Amino acid sequence: MQREARFFGGLLSFLYLCAPKNADIKKTMKIRFMSLGSGSSGNCYYLATDTYSILIDAGVGIRSIKKTFKDYNLNIQELKAILITHDHADHIKAVGNLAKKYNIPVYTTQEIHKGMQRSYCMTEKLSAEHTCLLYKETPIQLGDFNVTCFEVPHDGTDNVGYFIEADNKTFAFLTDMGHITPTAATYISRANYLILEANYDDEMLQMGPYPPHLKVRIAGANGHMSNRDTAQFLAEHFPPDLKYLWLCHLSKDNNHPELAYKTVELALKERNIIAGRDVQVIPLKRTLPSELYCFE
Repeated sequence: MQREARFFGGLLSFLYLCAPKNADIKKTMKIRFMSLGSGSSGNCYYLATDTYSILIDAGVGIRSIKKTFKDYNLNIQELKAILITHDHADHIKAVGNLAKKYNIPVYTTQEIHKGMQRSYCMTEKLSAEHTCLLYKETPIQLGDFNVTCFEVPHDGTDNVGYFIEADNKTFAFLTDMGHITPTAATYISRANYLILEANYDDEMLQMGPYPPHLKVRIAGANGHMSNRDTAQFLAEHFPPDLKYLWLCHLSKDNNHPELAYKTVELALKERNIIAGRDVQVIPLKRTLPSELYCFE
């Protein structure tokens, strides 16, 4: 019995020494992403880990947001924060109602907060307890996410993109902007997962029904990015570690998902960057949710 006890005791000691310790086990954080809508009818993006979930913009109606969460088996009451890019109606429509109903803090710059409070489309205004300030290029930790907002050129009261890091994965959100500045380019270059505007096709815009002043506004330096703008920039400045590219905020009247995709695909192909092999390129739907992506 003593011999057997010594044998099993030695075996257990050996197994303990060989077993990986908690400090040696690196747990991979799962990160989920989904677009709930991307276009002039409403913009809203969901980003989550197992313990912390946020929205970037909430320009989709609150009933649509609640339905999408239910359909995808997500718990809307677990939302911890909403980040706002600018104060146009298609980005803030449901913000006040969400903040009040589910007690969610809303983060953005002081000027964007002021613009939101003046906006006619926010029927429910934010209270002080739900108003949280961000400062451009000053990172803030929100749960699992390290969040940095940065200046983008657009014609809202103030306008930002977001660079979000979690578990060595990087997401960049640039939804509305007239051109890519050096600051925006810096954050794009660091992205593994990029949500980037491809709003219109140049020919469709110029030949379409919009009045001249609106065409000038859309194509201006503080308006929106065209398919060609986005494609040319990415071909010339392709982020070295980019895995997924979602083309966002496609125009209903001046673009088609297939056209946006082909414009980007061909520009990348000229630089021997192959969509589907080197990077996944996905045009987001205007009024319908995307699939729920999960990255480890």
